[in-house]
This record gives sequence, C-alpha cells and structure tokens, in this order.
Amino acid sequence: MFHGSMVALVTPMRADGALDWESLERLVEFHVENGTDALVAVGTTGESATLDHREHCQVIRRVVEFAAGRIPVIGGTGANSTTEAIELTRCAMEAGADACLLVTPYYNKPTQEGLYRHFRAVADAVPIPQILYNVPGRTAVDMLPETVERLSTISNIIGIKEATGDLERGREILERCDGRLDLYSGDDSSAMELILLGARGDISVTANVAPAAMHQMCAAALAGERERAILLDQPLRDLHRELFIESSPIPVKWALHEMGLIPPGIRLPLTPLANGCKERVRQALRSAGVLE
Repeated sequence: MFHGSMVALVTPMRADGALDWESLERLVEFHVENGTDALVAVGTTGESATLDHREHCQVIRRVVEFAAGRIPVIGGTGANSTTEAIELTRCAMEAGADACLLVTPYYNKPTQEGLYRHFRAVADAVPIPQILYNVPGRTAVDMLPETVERLSTISNIIGIKEATGDLERGREILERCDGRLDLYSGDDSSAMELILLGARGDISVTANVAPAAMHQMCAAALAGERERAILLDQPLRDLHRELFIESSPIPVKWALHEMGLIPPGIRLPLTPLANGCKERVRQALRSAGVLE
C-alpha cells in the first residue's frame, strides 16, 4: 500500500516550544516538491512523547490538511496504554490519515502475548490500515518475528517498521509473513540492503533533510538496481550516522534549522544539539549536497 522514502517528519517548534504551523506547512511542501513518498506525522522523530493528546491529534490533522491528498499521510498513534493507542488511532482516522504507525508499548515491557493482544485490540477497534513499529533500542521491548507472523493474519495490519537494523531479522519476517504484510526499514544505515531483500521502503530520519536523494535511492533499491542504489546511498552515509550523534530528533532538528526550514525549538527533556556536534552534522549535510 505504501512504498519508497517515507519521512519520519519532525514537528517544528518555536524557541519557546510552541508548535509552529507555518513551518509545518513549509515542510510538507518541501517534501511534496522533492518526491517524498509518504509523510509520517508525530512518530518518535515528531516528538510524540512530549506532545499532549490535543496537540498530537492537531498535528496529524494539519499535516493531512497541508498534504491535501497529494501525498499519503501516516499518523503515529502508538502508546504504552492500549486505551490511549485506540483513542489516538481513532483520532488519526477521523483527521483523514491514510494509515497509522503504532510503536510497541514502551516502559511497561509487555510479554509477546501482551504485544499480540495490544495490537489486535487496536486493529479490532479502529478499521484504518495499521503499521507495527518495533524499535527495542527505545522501548525496551522487542517484538519477535513469531509475534509479527501472528499479527500478519489481521486484515488491517498491513506492515511493520523494523528498526533493529538486523537484516537477518528482516529476512525472517519476510519469510514468515509470506506477503501478508509489508516490511519497512526504520534504520537508515541498513535501509538500502533491507529494501533489496524485499522491504517496501524506509521510514526515514535522513529524508527530513535529503528528501530527493532518499526518494531516488529507495526507488533504485525497489527496482532491484543494486549498483545504482549503492551509488545513490553513498553520499548519504554520513547523514545516516551523524543524525544520530545525539538522541534523535536533536540532530535532525538542528540540521533543518541550519537549512532555514524550521525555528530552533525542541522540548525538554530533549535539549539543543551540543556545540561540539554541530560541525560533524554540518559536514554530513555538505557531503550529501544539502549545504554548500
């Protein structure tokens, strides 16, 4: 249903932390003009953890409004409370999102059976297409391939964003699910290889600052053009690394501010990019041809 370079969109904020709707609209236009294949609003990179319920729904609604049907919108609606995840998913559906992305419940560390029941409950409650999101480095819980296989039989669970960077894990999911759901990378550094293995795209941090290049790389990998994909991915390698020099989205928000696209705002407990990291990110932007 979705494919290619899908940006894990930042949520622009002014210096005082207030949401900046003008900058959000500018970012949506930036991605439409540069060929991004889908917008993911209010995921981890969108600072979902520091937006309240009203703001969360409001950002998804505004992204849908600004996209105006020109590009699919996927709303990040995961939570560590099943009831809250259902409420956010329903809100995204009512806002007009094309699908939802649901992270594994964090902090409370559910069992594999708990994960299965959580995602099944959300899928049963809200009929919108849903993409699972496994990122154990942030959530302290790892959804195993056998659990993904169980969930793949639910009709409106259409994909999984697998952010471990483990290609063998991706291969196993593809084999177990046998086409019942789409696999997406959640790790820019290994995204090209995962797509060449059979994934349908990359939900990307790098695409925030290099959307055209990420679109082209993903398109080449989807077409099975390995050599071209490698050639296109090479200038992006420094970005894939340096945009995680501090916790995301700290570096990518600084990079977008450096590019003149958003104000410098970020909400505590995240802090602005450390001065000692700025030149490394700046050099990565230059290597990718984003800055002169």
